[in-house]
Amino acid sequence: MRDRFDMTVTYAMHNALRRELHYLARATACAHPDPRNVLRTTAGWELFRGALHAHHAAEDDALWPSLRQALNGRPFCLARLEAIEAEHAALALLLEAIDQTLAGPDVGLDLFGELTGSLVTGLRGHLRHEEEAIFPLVQTILSKEQWEHFGRVHAQRIEADAARILPWLLDGVAERTVAAVLRQLLPESAHHTYAHRWQPAYAVLDRWVPRAL
Repeated sequence: MRDRFDMTVTYAMHNALRRELHYLARATACAHPDPRNVLRTTAGWELFRGALHAHHAAEDDALWPSLRQALNGRPFCLARLEAIEAEHAALALLLEAIDQTLAGPDVGLDLFGELTGSLVTGLRGHLRHEEEAIFPLVQTILSKEQWEHFGRVHAQRIEADAARILPWLLDGVAERTVAAVLRQLLPESAHHTYAHRWQPAYAVLDRWVPRAL
């Protein structure tokens, strides 16, 4: 059975986050004098954190409320949604804690490693859980209007930093996916800007290479 809704943007975001988790795990485990400097000085952490926040905020504000409304009277499905919402909250706390370790030298490297490791493991599991437990509900339960509302909110969350997030999101993906994502997230008048300014600027960015402090 063919899916009712095109979830290309959402899957692209999930895959981009998975890609960056690989770099995050590798960067924070390598033999730097202080691996926290990787996160303090690289564009990779800033882009990852910003994209994750925009994606989760759109889900929290526009997708989960609609899904909760549509699932009224279906307690077992609602329990699935509540588990996903709890994972969002836990991941937000992890991001906040990691940022606190980057603000000063007082937190030990052992705790930093525990926090980043928990983020990598937790987000990987969350993305898989969401795809397996929630995406089928989205396809069968949501109305067209509810899904389109989420799409608009998602695009709005990305809009303020689209020049950086969109090339990051589309790094290494197939051309047809690039076309589908740009069609949904960017006005056609801005596609030339993406191709000739935003993407070339991103292409020369060594996003996980630390800068000298």
